[in-house]
Parts: sequence; C-alpha cells; structure tokens
Amino acid sequence: MDDLTQDRVRPKPKAGRGGARPVLVLVALFLLVGGGLYALVHGRAARRHQRAIPPEPVAAATVSRGDISIVLDGLGAVTPLATVNVQTQIAGQIMKIGFTEGQMVHKGDFLIQIDPRPYQVALETAQGNLARDQALLGEARTDLARYQHLASLQSIARQQAEDQGFLVKQYEGDIIADKAAIDSAKLDLTYCHITSPIDGRVGLRQVDLGNYVQPSGATPLVVITQIRPISVEFTLPEDDLPSIQRQMRVGHLAVAAYDRSNTIRLATGYLSALDSQVNNTTGTVAMRALFANQDDALFPQQFVNARLTVQTLHDVLTVPAAAVQHGAPGTFVFKIGAGNTVSVTRITTGPTDGTRVQVLSGLAAGDRVVTDGTDRLRDGSAVTIPAATPSGE
Repeated sequence: MDDLTQDRVRPKPKAGRGGARPVLVLVALFLLVGGGLYALVHGRAARRHQRAIPPEPVAAATVSRGDISIVLDGLGAVTPLATVNVQTQIAGQIMKIGFTEGQMVHKGDFLIQIDPRPYQVALETAQGNLARDQALLGEARTDLARYQHLASLQSIARQQAEDQGFLVKQYEGDIIADKAAIDSAKLDLTYCHITSPIDGRVGLRQVDLGNYVQPSGATPLVVITQIRPISVEFTLPEDDLPSIQRQMRVGHLAVAAYDRSNTIRLATGYLSALDSQVNNTTGTVAMRALFANQDDALFPQQFVNARLTVQTLHDVLTVPAAAVQHGAPGTFVFKIGAGNTVSVTRITTGPTDGTRVQVLSGLAAGDRVVTDGTDRLRDGSAVTIPAATPSGE
C-alpha cells in the first residue's frame, strides 16, 4: 500500500479535550481578575462610606472601685405605734374643752371636763353613810362587850351575846361598803377630768361644748395619734428573709422612707421587727421600721416606698446602671477603646443599689463605658464624648 493510501486510512486526532483547556484557563483568569477588581472597588466604597458616617456623640463613665449597698425595695404605709379613741367612762354634760384640733399634747394634758356636780353629791352621800355606820359600829361593839360580861355571869342568855357579835360584823361590812362607795365616787370625779393617755397629735373634735355624753356612745370624744416615734409597715418577698435575718443578728438595718413617687427621701430609721409568719397568699413577709419623725415628715396612713439596706459591699468594682445593657449577647456594655471606637463587651454583674452595679467580670478599673446614646451604637462604631459631658464618676 502506498503512502497516499496509508494517510487516508490513518485516523485523524479529535479536537474535543485538548482544545478546551485554554478556554477554561482564560475564563478562570477572567473571573479572578473581575472578583479582585470588584472587591477592590467595593472595599474602597465601604471605606468611603464608613468615613462618611460621623462619630456618635455619647456620654461616658469610668469603671471604678467603691462601696455599693444592697437595697431591697418594698411598698408600705406609715403606721402609728399608738392610736387612742378617747371615750368617756361616765355620763354627763361637757363643761369645758381644753384642746384645739391638731394640737400636740403630752401624756396627762387636760382635754375635756365633764360636769362633776352629780358625782360630788354621790361622794358626799357615801361619806355620810360611812359616818353613820361607823357610829352604829361603835355602839354595837360597846353592847357586845357588855353582853359578853353578863353572859359570863350567866345573867343573860349566851345567844343574846352571840347575836350582838354578828351585828358588829354586819356593821363592819357596812363600813367596808361605805369606803368602797367613797372610792367609786372619787373615781367618777377623776373621770370627769379627762386627760391625754399618750403623747401625740389631737385629731378633729367629735363633740362640742354642752353635749351630753355617756359611755355607751359609739363616737369617741377625740382621737389621739402618736407620731413621735412612728413606724412604717412594709412587705418584702420571702426569698429575702434569710439575708435579712442574718444581718439583723449583727445589728440594726437602716431603712429609708421615700414618697409615693420614690424620688424624695422623707426619713431614715431602722428595722425593728419582722412578722411571725409568711403570707401564703402573696409570698411576702411584713416588717416594721421605726423612725424618730421629729420633723413630722411621716404622716399616719401615708403610703411610702421603703428601702431596706441589707448590706454594704466595700471596695468593689462598680459601673453606672445606665451603662449595663441586656440583649442577644447577654449582659454587656459598650466599652470605649483606642481611637474612640466601641466594642460590645460581655460582663457579669452582682448586686445593685439602683444607680451603680457591681461588676464581677469583664471590665477593669479605669475602663470607659458608654452610659447614654447606646441605642445608636453597634460593635466598632466610632464615638465622640462632648466636652460638657462629665467624665463619669
């Protein structure tokens, strides 16, 4: 077979596999170059956009060491230690009123005078009965001595002498009753002169001059309320009871009374007593705090907010409560780092006194945190602290 015939018979090479490789390489090179250019352009645009966002103005505070008080808040009411409804113990007409409404009185001060004349007459009658019965008793004793002598001589019957002895005992009993009547009349005269049984403030007058009063009356003559000292009764959850009892064994626990809005401190006192049992309905324990109340800042039956200081922690790491945030990362703060950029920093907190929170971990003394303007921040945001903003303590 000649060469021409062999060339026609030899198979020709296929152009499929070896010819496609240059095309794939070119496509890959194009995508790589295009991706790089896109990343370069997008990165520059992002940096320009980031530079275009101005830093957010915020308020900042410095983490520091100090004391923090563990305070428990409870709703309570001002409760007098004594409230007296002054009632009359005798019947009679009111002759004199010795107080003015709202007056401060002391124990023993004169309040009301009831007409004493009927009881003075009763006293004089009892005294007259006593004098009469004393004379009868003297006569009976003389006769008894005579009868006993005659009976010893058998001049009279012994029964006559014995009867005379019983008559003497009868008169002696009358003397005792007469003396009791005199004491009763004197007591009624004392009741005519009504005085204050306690120190306190007199309320509004319930009766007027000339009114006829009697012990069975339902309306008191006047109400006296002790206000110095005074107490506040409030409740706290039963879960707080162990720590309160533990600290009460050490000493007095301070209690501050605030107004209804919980902004103005009215008085400062101490915890004096706990109730004997837990209220099963509310799961709370009632307790009483005492206040000197020399300035009359606390008024009976006034609603107040009680703040019980259970314990004071000394030289602990604290941060303002406004800096502590809660969200998806947990409990965190916006910590201000180098270049005035913030980072989300998780922290572990302890007790709080309402304004500052103890920090157990996550921060160190001297760190700066954002306290106002956190709603506009995220991790990596740039911030600026105005010169008028305090540095934080």
